[in-house]
Amino acid sequence: MGPNLTNITRVLSRIEEINHRIMPDLYHAQHTAPLKSKFVEVMNEVQSAGRKTRSSTTLAAGKTSYTELQDVIDSCAEKYNVDNELIRAMIQVESGWNTEAVSNKGAQGLMQLMPRTAAMLGVTDPFDPEQNIEGGVRYISDLTDKYRGDIEKALAAYNAGPARVDSGNIPEVSRRYVKNIMSIYRKLREMS
Repeated sequence: MGPNLTNITRVLSRIEEINHRIMPDLYHAQHTAPLKSKFVEVMNEVQSAGRKTRSSTTLAAGKTSYTELQDVIDSCAEKYNVDNELIRAMIQVESGWNTEAVSNKGAQGLMQLMPRTAAMLGVTDPFDPEQNIEGGVRYISDLTDKYRGDIEKALAAYNAGPARVDSGNIPEVSRRYVKNIMSIYRKLREMS
């Protein structure tokens, strides 16, 4: 599965639009000259980064792996009665195993906890992998209990908030989120 470039494309389009409005002469000069597309440059960088192989000891700052966190994940899975594979799938989709991940809405860490949710769960440092995973697993466990074992509803609530799920107003982005996690979750279960 390749990287999702939807947001990159949107950002580049927005930058181009702003440049056109602020400096129309410069914008026109840049777009009439035979310059390489910024999108192509970004795509080439992403592809070359994807080709580089890295061991867990040489991962980029903030990046970690399942192997490094297996004990924490296994412990939380047992403590909160959540499948190990579901936790792994959530971390993959939420942060791509980046302990320093911050979403555009402010969600933080491996399991992308919102600051208020983290505080509610007793997580004092959302960038600490152990605290973040413990909080995230506890939260998905509570949501799974709330929705009587319906993992898909629990995941939708984790992403969009329980109020939206309770009202039946689940955003399309949350539906895709659930679908992505469930797909990875099923594959991981098949492999184990």
